[in-house]
Amino acid sequence: LVLLNGSALSINWESENIPAIIETWYGGQAAGDALADVLFGDYCPSGKLPVTFYKSVDQIPDFRNYDMKGRTYRYFEGEVLYPFGFGLSYTTFEFSNVRLETDRIRYNGSTKLLVDIKNTGKRSGEEVVQLYVKGRGLKENDAIKTLKGFEKIFLKPGETKTFVFEITPEVLQKYVEGKGFIVEKRNYTLMVGSSSRDSDLHEINLTVE
Repeated sequence: LVLLNGSALSINWESENIPAIIETWYGGQAAGDALADVLFGDYCPSGKLPVTFYKSVDQIPDFRNYDMKGRTYRYFEGEVLYPFGFGLSYTTFEFSNVRLETDRIRYNGSTKLLVDIKNTGKRSGEEVVQLYVKGRGLKENDAIKTLKGFEKIFLKPGETKTFVFEITPEVLQKYVEGKGFIVEKRNYTLMVGSSSRDSDLHEINLTVE
């Protein structure tokens, strides 16, 4: 099944009964050639969803309600059909050995998050490494998680690379009405993986003083 659409669709039946689904959105003049390359295996896909595919319209808040509660991957806590950041490939990848250069920094300091990514399949391919952040002990209006960085890396079969995210004040900051963007002194959970789904993420804790 090839989807040509501008936003998320209701495809519960299709997801359960059709063995392969390709999301193409609205392509340009070369979309047909690009699709053929994927279908015939000349290109190993590596795209990721920029939206959430919900299971039901009942999961979507009233569009007239601009309170962010329950809206988008940042605030929705239910089970979805396809999560934000999700995407398949003709090969497989494994994330491991997530570590921090230091797990305690000043509010205006920085550190590095490192993660090893291995191509465990039989084809060369690209994976989009995604970094999410949340404050531990969620406060009112805190997001469940927020995408703070991503990068696409190429790996040959069996190859492992170490990717580094720079954890700067800009990565940890949040907007507070009346104060602007600030970095709170608190404990944070950093999550790195292949999508926003919890089971696809590896967590590590950071303390900001």
